[in-house]
Amino acid sequence: MVVNEDMSVATSSAIVETRLSENAAHLLGTIRASLPLLSDLMRADLIVYLPGNNPGEAVMAAESRPATVPSVFSESQLGRIVIEEEERALFRVLRNGAPQHEASRVTLRGTPYGHEIWPIKSEGKVIGALGVVVALLERGRQRKKSIVFRRAIAQVRQMVLRGQLEGPDNISRLGEHVGPLVVGSSGAILYISSIAEALYRKLGYTHSLLKTKVQDLKTDESVVFQALETGTCTERPVQENALWWVKQVIPLVPKSRHALRRRLFGNGAGEIEGAIVAIHDVTEERQKEQELKIKSTMIKEIHHRVKNNLQTVAALLRLQSRRTDSAAVEEILRQTISRILSIAFVHEFLSLDASNVIDVKEILQRIIGEASRSALDPEKRIRFLLEGATIYLPAQQATSCALIVNELLQNAVEHGYNTKSEGTIAVSLADCGSEMRVEVVDDGEGLGPDFDLVQNGSLGLHIVQTLVREDLKGRFELTNGLGVRAVVTFPKSAASTP
Repeated sequence: MVVNEDMSVATSSAIVETRLSENAAHLLGTIRASLPLLSDLMRADLIVYLPGNNPGEAVMAAESRPATVPSVFSESQLGRIVIEEEERALFRVLRNGAPQHEASRVTLRGTPYGHEIWPIKSEGKVIGALGVVVALLERGRQRKKSIVFRRAIAQVRQMVLRGQLEGPDNISRLGEHVGPLVVGSSGAILYISSIAEALYRKLGYTHSLLKTKVQDLKTDESVVFQALETGTCTERPVQENALWWVKQVIPLVPKSRHALRRRLFGNGAGEIEGAIVAIHDVTEERQKEQELKIKSTMIKEIHHRVKNNLQTVAALLRLQSRRTDSAAVEEILRQTISRILSIAFVHEFLSLDASNVIDVKEILQRIIGEASRSALDPEKRIRFLLEGATIYLPAQQATSCALIVNELLQNAVEHGYNTKSEGTIAVSLADCGSEMRVEVVDDGEGLGPDFDLVQNGSLGLHIVQTLVREDLKGRFELTNGLGVRAVVTFPKSAASTP
């Protein structure tokens, strides 16, 4: 397929589609929704062509790549233009409505391919064409398959072109290891693939299931009968002994019966004569999911117990602080309790969420609340603010961040308002791309003129420096302003996503 590169941007499918009638536009939308399923079944790339704005041009208005085999194309074809001199078969279809089949010698990514072109008709007029692009090697494999299976796929293709396939969005993409079979309207199996046979063999069906009726099997085939009754594509997981299967059913609707049914009922569903059933064994995936759920539950329970134990330790230290007559000891115990609770808050969030990333803003809100209750002199009117973006961090970084902010808040409360009775302490978060910045700013008394962080820093500030340097691999600044401005900047972990 040769594409005119210079004209690829000149015409968009959106502009072309505005010329379509309401019925034609609806048909095109229905075909678009059906392309992924049809692409997987046919194991081919599909392209919808519409006549372009200029004579001798056509635009690629929709496409779908198969999930069952590698795509023939290296990049998207959507919106590109083809011209008649380089794709004459396509324009014959657009003009006379007769399908065209050609085996091209041109190769894409070194792969020879065949090109089938089918007309798309609305109200008796050709409005576009469906291109089926399939590697010649894959086409050879398909021709070796049962004539029943090939006819069933051809029928699905014609249903798609007529806008007759109901509920294609109900079915997820077909996998490479799906085992298809074809069931007739009576439930008899008309075709069964080797993959499907191998799956049923695991359940004890060692004989051939051809001509066997699915209702006679001791398996859950209710999804097949639901699709046959409703005429709608249906997908459902079923458990067969220790195995888990996903069954995807595509009803087959003959054109003549479809027309009759539409006149009688007006829903276009059609009278069903059979279905394609695709079976995918998801037992291993289910087992892994179950193992992950169990592991996640256990981890959450561990975090819950750690949180409870930390709160118990904090409660014991509170009892101890009430028994001491030393104000210095009481203050040390209070600060220790605050540090323990900061860690407990992180474990509490981890016990509620299975992911290992935490909303730091929520953690800091809890820490600010605790600081305002326990560290603040009730006689002072100090307001706390939390500003900035919601940022997610891994548990280890979140724990360090929580401890750092706790220490900075304690330091601001303890040293910033000895002679002032009111003020504001603001905590702000900023996402700086690959880095995160945390600021704690107060309007208190500020640092003394001879203050030296190394020589005069409190235990809390030494804890902050150690956490920033060792755990977060970041930078810490402490400067005077209207009060004190503490800034912590550190690189975000690669796991910092919710």
